[in-house]
Amino acid sequence: MASSLSSKTFLNPTRTDGGSGLEFQASNLKRLSSPTVQISIGRRTDAPRKLEIQAGTGSSFGTLFRVTTYGESHGGGVGCVIDGCPPRIPISEAELQVDLDRRRPGQSRITTPRKETDTCRIFSGVSEGMTTGTPIHVFVPNTDQRGNDYSEMSQAYRPSHADATYDFKYGVRSVQGGGRSSARETIGRVIPGAVAKQILKLKSGIEILAYVSQVHKVVLPEGAVDNETVTLEQVESNIVRCPDPEYAEKMISAIDVVRVRGDSVGGVVTCVVRNVPRGLGLPVFDKLEAELAKACMSLPATKGFEFGSGFAGTFLMGSEHNDEFYTDEHGRIRTRTNRSGGIQGGISNGETITMRVAFKPTSTIGRKQNTVTRDKHETDLIARGRHDPCVVPRAVPMVEAMVALVIVDQLMLHYSQCELFPINPALQEPLQMPKLKAASFTI
Repeated sequence: MASSLSSKTFLNPTRTDGGSGLEFQASNLKRLSSPTVQISIGRRTDAPRKLEIQAGTGSSFGTLFRVTTYGESHGGGVGCVIDGCPPRIPISEAELQVDLDRRRPGQSRITTPRKETDTCRIFSGVSEGMTTGTPIHVFVPNTDQRGNDYSEMSQAYRPSHADATYDFKYGVRSVQGGGRSSARETIGRVIPGAVAKQILKLKSGIEILAYVSQVHKVVLPEGAVDNETVTLEQVESNIVRCPDPEYAEKMISAIDVVRVRGDSVGGVVTCVVRNVPRGLGLPVFDKLEAELAKACMSLPATKGFEFGSGFAGTFLMGSEHNDEFYTDEHGRIRTRTNRSGGIQGGISNGETITMRVAFKPTSTIGRKQNTVTRDKHETDLIARGRHDPCVVPRAVPMVEAMVALVIVDQLMLHYSQCELFPINPALQEPLQMPKLKAASFTI
């Protein structure tokens, strides 16, 4: 990752009285042109040896397909810069708007009543409806800011919110709406996620679809939704984004109960990735499930991540949990079950990838809570403002976006390493392959 602050610090071990010491010199602290910190290590009489460290700020994600988000909840707007996007990908503001509308506030009674159209504008990187291969800049203005709603919270910390930790880290923060910790920052993720999904669709027919599988104590039963056949239309058929109509109504009722009380509940979003090529992911530290976990857990309000059989798999024995191999009618090696969730040894095996992301109850609620002020006095707080009684319905496109960013990045990395030269056809398949009818799996 890169940082806008550059400094050169020289660590020179010296011996003055038989011992050794370290002398620190800082220079060029005011220069902002270099994204690196240089450290020189060596004896004072020797030519220094330089180590270069990439210092990050936490607002960029990805390796080849790289995204940087910016903006705050009640500032002028939010947006992103996408670097590394391939050229000649058809993209329009209207196409990006589809997922932004799924994420935007005020879309139903069970979401925050803040009214934002979240209308995006592409400033660069797209010409005549096609990506140019240069950085893509997309901006979404904030039009319904109410910074005064946060006057009390500028001094009193909201329990379980990022108010306190931002102060602990930086000594200063944006007090209107949570600043960068607000879920409004995720606009800068959903936009590149839509671009990534377009690339995946064009390259290999990869489909990414998420849905709500739990709200508070209402849990969608295992097997109620077929992950191989569930459609976007089924997910979007109701305001809670659960593809099962019966359980969708139960989830909506659960949210309505806490909404009128000024309280909140959490839930779980399930995400599936279909038509996945084999070979995505890198050993040892960059395993595909590890990258997916980091991406999903970087979303606001996330508290848990499960992959494949997840924690339930710990109750099984190896003989029960193992996915046995077989050869299908196309001569491809497959697995009869999919408890591995489509990834084994950190590398995709060609089966459907499955994961679940847990979201906590929204921190900002309209009920009195005990807290402390910035000057360390205990007090009570009733938070004002407009907030989701449950974040999971709007989190669905956010999860899809982060998963898409990981998959497209891994696709590009795999192609550059493993398909730049001819593949071994006895063991490998080309990335762009025809769609095959998915098998039914049990977990």
